[in-house]
Amino acid sequence: MRFTVSTDARLDVVDVTDRVAAAVPDDADGTVTVFVEHTTAGVVINEAEPRLLGDLRAFLSDFVSDEGWEHDRLDGNADSHLRALLLGPSETIPVDDGDLSLGRWQSVLLIDCDGPRERTVRVV
Repeated sequence: MRFTVSTDARLDVVDVTDRVAAAVPDDADGTVTVFVEHTTAGVVINEAEPRLLGDLRAFLSDFVSDEGWEHDRLDGNADSHLRALLLGPSETIPVDDGDLSLGRWQSVLLIDCDGPRERTVRVV
């Protein structure tokens, strides 16, 4: 199953937990993998508390500078590729009786490092 996510900023975080949960069959047991089909976005599991999401944006911006990369001579988004490389394109989540087995504060977050754009997320 695939769904699209629209982002609003160059570095944006969107909680997709409910959309991932809706893609899991009611009687499923095992695992589900959430995969973003882009090289400048990532998927992580963490808390979706607004201040923490702001901290995450600030951390990624501070950790990887916006400028000075060789790839920028091609299309100006090397920072986006490098940030996504740190995040990774997927997460695997246990599923019990159709429910995501996430911890109390865990959410599935799509992080777009080169927005605003539409991103495709695959759940298998």
